[in-house]
Amino acid sequence: MYEIKPKIFTLSNGIRVVYLHAPAHVAHLGITVLGGSRYEKPGEDGLAHFLEHCIFKGTTKRKAFHVLSRLDSVGGELNAYTAKEEICVYASFTKEHIRRASELLADITLHSNFPLKEIQKEKEIILDEINSYLDSPSDKIFDDFEAHLFKGHALGNNILGTKERVQSYTQEHLIDYVGRFFTAENLVISFVGDISIKRLEKILEEDFKACKKSTSLQAVDSFESLQPFRIRSNEANYQVHAIVGGIAPSYKDETRRGMTLLTNILGGPALNSRLILSIREKYGYSYNVEASYTSYADTGFWSVYLGTDQKYIDKSVALIYKELKLLRTKKMGSLQLNRSKEQLKGHLALGLDSNSGLMLGLGKSLLLFNQIDTIEEIYEGIDRLTASELLEIANTYFSEENCSELIFDLLSD
Repeated sequence: MYEIKPKIFTLSNGIRVVYLHAPAHVAHLGITVLGGSRYEKPGEDGLAHFLEHCIFKGTTKRKAFHVLSRLDSVGGELNAYTAKEEICVYASFTKEHIRRASELLADITLHSNFPLKEIQKEKEIILDEINSYLDSPSDKIFDDFEAHLFKGHALGNNILGTKERVQSYTQEHLIDYVGRFFTAENLVISFVGDISIKRLEKILEEDFKACKKSTSLQAVDSFESLQPFRIRSNEANYQVHAIVGGIAPSYKDETRRGMTLLTNILGGPALNSRLILSIREKYGYSYNVEASYTSYADTGFWSVYLGTDQKYIDKSVALIYKELKLLRTKKMGSLQLNRSKEQLKGHLALGLDSNSGLMLGLGKSLLLFNQIDTIEEIYEGIDRLTASELLEIANTYFSEENCSELIFDLLSD
């Protein structure tokens, strides 16, 4: 079994660091902050994402050009993303440039000054990003589904925000957001590469010593008001898009691994998933069918997405419900269950093949769980799952009365 054995240590100011040695010429370093869109205050829709863009636009000692050129000039890459629960800024670079990468990440996360001219330019970039998203129903339907599923809660807010909100944000909004979330206890650093742990610790101690401590961590506003829905609207041009889904376990729930296995069986990346074999291979209704499961601190959601011709949409949705019913009513045999477990473990192993993705995953795990599960522990958890447990999980989360639907039908002439 391929095993990863990361080490965790804490800097003198309280920043947690997860380190994994990997014998490679390219190294990866990331800063993951517990401050994604669900932590925005009312009226701050899209502010976390706006900050992610603006954090590259200048610091107290660098202009935007120098920020963007610092790693690019030596063939490295600088990037970031915003999710519902975290913001991440990260870099990939050849290992001899670890000092350059660490100092740059520290500079932009701790000393960004958000020049007014750059902020205004970035607003236009984000407005264009929003327009691009609105022009793609296959992307928009996922955000709209979450907006309906978590209606009235911050988890339902679109990460991009609205055009009006983005236009209203000022330098003060950005500085305040950094002050609230970019603190030693509220972020973690993750590293994967061929650099000794002692050298990395010395570099990080020096570069991140200015990171301030916080008196309190951010609290989660739990979601509790599920109201299943069935919505059909005219928003597609050439193909009908549909999502069927519902609430799922949080990442703190013991049933999360069972839910992951069920989702993989239903419509995971393999070509032999139940929905692929049924909707695509048997009937030829859809090219793209996929099931996914996303977990948060207090809840989660599962979904099945497909795009199809208008004449096949009702039949395709009916086939989704048919497969969900089978998972609720028919217990898997031992051979089928064991094959499904081995397939999931293989998918997890493939995910470890990218050191960059591994670095991001380790940072998120440490931030959210304050621990890192070994591959052996994860495999053992999968192996312990029983057919009876999976049947119970399926009946809890896949019951038809708890399922929601969102369908983007073709635009009217």
